[in-house]
Amino acid sequence: MERQRLAGRLRRLPAAEVLGFPVGVASGRRARLLGLAGLDRERAGVGLLIPRCRSVHTFGMRFPLDVVFLDLDGRPLSAHWSVGPRRVLWNRRASAVLELVG
Repeated sequence: MERQRLAGRLRRLPAAEVLGFPVGVASGRRARLLGLAGLDRERAGVGLLIPRCRSVHTFGMRFPLDVVFLDLDGRPLSAHWSVGPRRVLWNRRASAVLELVG
């Protein structure tokens, strides 16, 4: 992950590779709440993994996201491409959500 280009709040997150993408892991309350909202595409990095999550919103997003809901083993359950702002997505079977910069 190119940490020097990431927004300050993302730089401090632990990193993981999920489905071949190097992403930050939103494990804390603030990181989970804010996600990638309010960031420019260039400062958001590749994306964000939100563990223990079944739903996400795109309020405050400045660019479209690709959203992948994952099961307990990290396998994709469903994917939504180019999700615009002011949307709410959920998957009741998900145990994590992968937000990818489109």
